Amino acid sequence: MWSNPAVDLALDLTDRAVRSASLYGALRDALADGRLKVGDRLPASRALASDLGISRNTVATVYERLVAEGFLESRVGAGTYVTTAARRPQGGTVGALSPRPGWRWAPRPTSGEAAVPAYDLRVGVPDAELFPFDTWRRILAAESRLRGHSPGTYASPAGLPRLREALAHTVAYHRGVRADPGQIVVTSGTQQALDLVARVLLEPGDVVAVEDPGYPSAIDLFASHGARVVPVPVDEEGLVVDHIPEETRLVYTTPSHQFPLGVRLSLPRRRALLAFAEAHDVGIVEDDYDSEFRFTERPLEPLHALDDQGRVIYVGTFSKSLLPSLRTGYLVAPGSLVDSLLAAKQLGDGFGPVQPQAALARFLEEGLLARHVRKASKTYAERRSILLQHLDSWPVEVLPSAAGLHLSAYAELPADLSERAATEGLALDTIATHRLLPGRDGLFLGYGAVRTDSLPRGLERLGQLTGWA
Repeated sequence: MWSNPAVDLALDLTDRAVRSASLYGALRDALADGRLKVGDRLPASRALASDLGISRNTVATVYERLVAEGFLESRVGAGTYVTTAARRPQGGTVGALSPRPGWRWAPRPTSGEAAVPAYDLRVGVPDAELFPFDTWRRILAAESRLRGHSPGTYASPAGLPRLREALAHTVAYHRGVRADPGQIVVTSGTQQALDLVARVLLEPGDVVAVEDPGYPSAIDLFASHGARVVPVPVDEEGLVVDHIPEETRLVYTTPSHQFPLGVRLSLPRRRALLAFAEAHDVGIVEDDYDSEFRFTERPLEPLHALDDQGRVIYVGTFSKSLLPSLRTGYLVAPGSLVDSLLAAKQLGDGFGPVQPQAALARFLEEGLLARHVRKASKTYAERRSILLQHLDSWPVEVLPSAAGLHLSAYAELPADLSERAATEGLALDTIATHRLLPGRDGLFLGYGAVRTDSLPRGLERLGQLTGWA
């Protein structure tokens, strides 16, 4: 501690290697907060060194640096004086820079930022306890040396070739999506896949047609690229194709399990959407976000399987079937877009983490994904049945849904339901918060994260809050 009538300096001098940095930082702080003012005289280097118990060279070096930076002035025979007040470096919320005009987005709260609710009925959250962590750790360790790729080199932006081959087999076998591995780009989840598509296909002012209600993160992403996002209503057959504007450049849709209503796009609508795309030179993004979990009839063929024009970009993710923290998704693109998408990927983040990609490739090659989906589906089916029993006894209109990890229902809701539910340990989502156009409200209730044994109690509390029980 150095003390004089004008200023106190607190320094950490226990480590010789950082004494100079510690003294420099302390003096800069004193200059920044006004404890050392313009015109103040600093002690002689010898006196300050003696006071602090450090070498004179250390003090002299710090003085010389501050003189060079313009904060101090050394006057021959008179001493060292403060000539300029230092400005404190900007912190996390202070700065002269502002976002560009028109930027209106802020980070959204995530499911991992708050305390885990007692009854988690939010959508898009799988049950982490069902994930085979022991198997994953074994595979990740075994693949850490990377067959066919040197860890010291830069990888392809498309992703590890083994993973792309495994993905091509997986989507062909499970979803009927016929794709060459060269058409597949591995991404950091769905959001990056959509970002790549927007970078390559959209110019400011282009129209993107989205489902309403729909997926807010996709809507915001397209808008952030300067697109004009146009909501298109959804009914019991899915996206109402007749309402898509003719000037549309891109259509974003979730046909297998519409988000958030859960309905599927009917076969006539699928054909109508493809015909519209051909007639108006439109691209289609097919987000197949959680169709692995199916509980009733066989799924309809994906749009990609019906597309003979190369207009559908198929997007998949492992955030629902495995874990969001794996941050792995993929897109299957027409050959005409592959090089451009790879360039966009390379410009954005170079390439993805290679070791986890190798582990995921082996996970797919050994049939472990299919095994996990079968096992998890039994648990999710039990929860789905419990949820349906309660919904059937409430004054709500349950929307048909054959797949996924949530169910939706139209209903009259108390205005403060979400706030009251939070006080009861209930986390849930409402349909109205996912609409751009006026429309019916209701709930969409996830059964991925909530424990099976606690789900009935959570639903009982929800019924009491709404007056339905």
